[in-house]
This record gives sequence, C-alpha cells and structure tokens, in this order.
Amino acid sequence: MIMSEESPPRSSPKRRRREFRFVEALGRPLRRFLHIQAAGGILLLGATVIALIWANSAYSDTYHELLETHISIEIGSHVLLDLALEAWINDALMAIFFFVVGLEIKREFVVGTLRDPRAAALPAIAAIGGMVLPAAIYFSFNPSGMGADGWGIPMATDIAFAVGVVSLLGNRVPSVMKVFLLTLAIVDDIGAIAVIAIFYTSNLSGWWLLAAVGAILAVVGMRRAAVGWTPAYVVVGFFLWFAVHESGIHATIAGVILGLLTPAVPLNEVNPDEEPVLSALRGNANAMVVRRANFDLKDQVSVVERLEDLLHPVSSFLIIPVFALANAGIDLSTETIVDAATSPVTLGIAAGLVFGKTIGVTLATWLSVKSGLTSLPESATWTHVVGLAATAGIGFTVSLFIAGLAFSDPLLTEAKIGIFGASVVAAVIGALILLRTKPVEEIETDDPMLVGTSSP
Repeated sequence: MIMSEESPPRSSPKRRRREFRFVEALGRPLRRFLHIQAAGGILLLGATVIALIWANSAYSDTYHELLETHISIEIGSHVLLDLALEAWINDALMAIFFFVVGLEIKREFVVGTLRDPRAAALPAIAAIGGMVLPAAIYFSFNPSGMGADGWGIPMATDIAFAVGVVSLLGNRVPSVMKVFLLTLAIVDDIGAIAVIAIFYTSNLSGWWLLAAVGAILAVVGMRRAAVGWTPAYVVVGFFLWFAVHESGIHATIAGVILGLLTPAVPLNEVNPDEEPVLSALRGNANAMVVRRANFDLKDQVSVVERLEDLLHPVSSFLIIPVFALANAGIDLSTETIVDAATSPVTLGIAAGLVFGKTIGVTLATWLSVKSGLTSLPESATWTHVVGLAATAGIGFTVSLFIAGLAFSDPLLTEAKIGIFGASVVAAVIGALILLRTKPVEEIETDDPMLVGTSSP
C-alpha cells in the first residue's frame, strides 16, 4: 500500500536554512561520497550483466575455469597461501572494501551524523527495523535445515545501487532524506559486519586469534608512539589479515578493524601564519621548506579522510565491480529458474528484501516519530520514507557476500537469484513511489549533487 502524498506546511526561511545547514555541515566529503557511489553503481550493474552473459554463453567454461585458477604465495619451499582466484577476490580484495566501510563508520561516529545521537536516532532505528523484520521473514520460510543459515542475507542494503536510484530522481528527494538513506545504509553495514563476525565463523583457532589480537595491539601501540611510516602499518595490516584468515573468522573483518583504528581527527594543528607554510605560499622557499609545508598541511586532514579519498574510488570503481563479476555469474537455465521459483531460500530472500525492508524501515520510523522519540525532517513526507524504505531493499553486494558464506550450490544459486530479482523489484518500487512526490525547493547551492537546484 502506498501512502498518499502529503503537502507539508510551508516552512519558515529560518527553519529551512537551519535544516540546510545540517546537510551542508557534512561538507564536500559527503558530496564526493554520493557522486562516487552513484557512478560506482553503474559499473556494478555493468559487471553484473557481463557476468550473467558470460556464465550463460558458449564460453561459460572459461568463466568458471578462470575463477578456479589457483594463485599461491610461497616463501622458499613453504606455501604460505594457496587460494583460488574467487577466494582471493572474496577474502583479500573485499577486505579492502570492508576497510573502506570501517573508515566510513569511524568518520560517521567521530565527525559525521552518528556523532550526534539525536540526528542519528531516526535512521538508526529505521535501520534496525529494516534488519530485524527481513531476517524474521526469511526465517519463517526457512525455520530449519540448510536453508536456515541464510537469514542474514536480506538484512543488507547496497549503498551504491540505492544512491544511484535516488540520484536519478533529482530534487524529488530532500537532502536530509538522502542523508537519512546513507546513515541507514551505514548502520546496516555495522549490523552486517556483526552478523558476519559472530554467526558466520566456524572452527576457531585460538593461537591465530591471539596472533590477530597481538597485531591489533601493535597497531594501537604504533599509533600511540606516533609512528608515521606507512609501510610499517601495511606489514602489520597484512599480518592481521593473515591471522584473522587462519583463525576461522572471515578475513574481511581485519579490514573493518583496521578502518576503525584509523585516526578520524587531524593529527596536528599548524598555524598558517608561520613558516614554512608562508614561505611555500609566497613561492620563495627551497625544496626542503616546501616538503615540510606539505607535510604540515597534510596533517590538517585526518588519516580517515585521506585514506577514504584514496581508496573509496578504488573500492567503488574496481573492487566492487570485480566482486560482482566473480559472484554474479550464475546459470539462468529454465530448470534453474523453475527450481528457484519454488525454493524457500529464494522466496525468503525476495520477501525479506522487498516486503521486510519496506515494512520494517517504515514501521520503525513511524513508531519512533509517533512515540516522540524522534521527529521527521520538515521537508520530508511519509511518501519519502516509504519510497526510501523500498529502495533500501536493494541488497546486492553485501547480500551476495553473506550468501557466499552461508551456502554452496545449489542453494547458493537459488539465493543469488532471489537477491537479483528482489533488488530489481525493490529499485522499481522505490523509484515509482518517490516519483509521486513533488520536487523539493531548497536553498540554492553551487553543488546540486547533494542539495538540488531550487525551482524558479
């Protein structure tokens, strides 16, 4: 059921400016984040289509043979790691993806929307509703047996695809509701990380777990000792990844841990009126002074922001498309689709993502607002909430990742078909609902990506 559009009372200029300042305070990093996620969603879609065509073509054997190719790391005669290419992508490359996720979470908790409990309360509560109900719906389809392990699959929201859908709608979605969706997706990521670490871990090795703890303590000690040599952190980070991999916990959790340990505030404060900064700006400094000025100025930006700026494009434009290329290639024969259509795994995932997300996010938001615990942003309507709740049912990347941890074929193929189908349906429903809203007039800005252009 789609709620009818409500025309909110025209807000006062003062209140509109206050709401605008809340969004604008998030600054350029968020605007760049939105832009990269939207563009990354296009590449993700393209990689998915290529994988499906390749896996269902006359060259499907080459697709599977490539993913099964083994790559090893050897020290002398000792084989340190020997993994198939698919495992390198899912365990190693995705560790970088989850490292970026960890950076985003750290930034949000220290300087972003999650720093303010009142601002974070509404999307956080909505996210919890959007995780609990989909899992419960899935479990109702699969209360026991092998299929029961997939309850975490419909809990996730794909930020890239969700942002891509919202970006296509322009100023029909208010800026604060774009922030609402982003914060909801980040809280979803936190939930997914917890689920992966706690429920998709088996055969723990105590010694390797202690080694991982030792690596974490080493990173903390290096930070306190103000060690600034990047290669040292790379070496310890690789050892942490290897220890977590060998411990039985999924190796991508190492990336999250490293992201959360990264400083999110500037390391030093430099007076721009002092040398060598002024000398470098005047252009009369030598190479040593310029190098020192560059070092001092670089410290004005937190390590989290610097690493996000460096790695976020790599994650969105390379790692996630490669992950999709390696994981989206499933057999779409008539027999497979017929089997999936009656599979409780497929049906549970589809119902969880399409209905569970929409109802869970909307209901949790409604209860939070009606109880007085939070309030709906002034420029938003309940149609915006329902539309974004439906869009949150696009659970592509992390859902595929959890499916790979939970299942092997044939259940894995059935799960992937459920994820693909539900994500498409959720995107269409969310877009159709949001298209029923009226364009939102907002204060003009030189960056329409986040705020939108005011109507004349």
